[in-house]
Amino acid sequence: MHSSFTKHALFVAISFITAGSCAQAQGQAPAPVSAKASLDRALKEEGNWYFSWGYSRQQYAPSDIHVSQPELGNNFTVHKAAASDFPSSVPDTIKSLVTLDLTDPQENVRVGKFMNPERTFAIEFSLDHSKYNTDFGQTVALSGTINNQPAPSSMVLTPQNFTYALHNGLNHLMLNAVWLKHLRGPEQQAGDLQLISRVGAGILLPHADNTIFGKENQVGPKNENVCCGKGDWWQVNGWTAGVEVGLRYRIYKSVYGELTQKFAYGALKGVPVYKGTADQTIWMSEQVFSLGFLF
Repeated sequence: MHSSFTKHALFVAISFITAGSCAQAQGQAPAPVSAKASLDRALKEEGNWYFSWGYSRQQYAPSDIHVSQPELGNNFTVHKAAASDFPSSVPDTIKSLVTLDLTDPQENVRVGKFMNPERTFAIEFSLDHSKYNTDFGQTVALSGTINNQPAPSSMVLTPQNFTYALHNGLNHLMLNAVWLKHLRGPEQQAGDLQLISRVGAGILLPHADNTIFGKENQVGPKNENVCCGKGDWWQVNGWTAGVEVGLRYRIYKSVYGELTQKFAYGALKGVPVYKGTADQTIWMSEQVFSLGFLF
């Protein structure tokens, strides 16, 4: 995933959260001076923003993929296709970290702002750069029409007849509500262990890489028409919602590690294929390990 896309996404997220905080403050009725002063002080103190980068693995439930190619006479569904993620190798991941190319692996970015003085509730932007590809060699059931003829009852997926990948990637961009609960250790200091939970929703911004019956989808070079319209490298092709729960451990006063489990649902519509589109719903399970800091 292109690094400029991540930078732009983070800029938009920070601007949105900051604007939302200001609007919230302006829209509230005047509070007692002591309470207002306490809130203002909390929001201005160091450590009320946080940022993290993480690495993840994903698993996907089998799903139906509907393909429509009117010019080719194709209108069929691949039923219960199994799929996997596409993790970078350990050497590639290390190389990405050394060169600061943090968008090659299955990365996860979080940037958020605490909204109360106790720092137990935050509003957060998240980017999950997950990857998805159907597994070759599996036999799937088919229904519908292919070349204006009834589709066969089944088909073995091969690179030539059905390559369906969202490698760059199946991007979940979400706005989350975040809650933290102290479990043990000194609060807000090194050694602080917290339970963290998230719930959020947003858009799916995938890059489709597919070949169907020998016809490959082409969207042009990555450095041209990057985002986010029809024909661009990344396209808005649906919506997503998810929940996440895990542990956050304060390694240092301003540095933390986080291990979470996330479940997300995505509804994809209009994913580009050669002379047509594909629709699909996805259930994803994801494990995320992140390192972050407060500022």
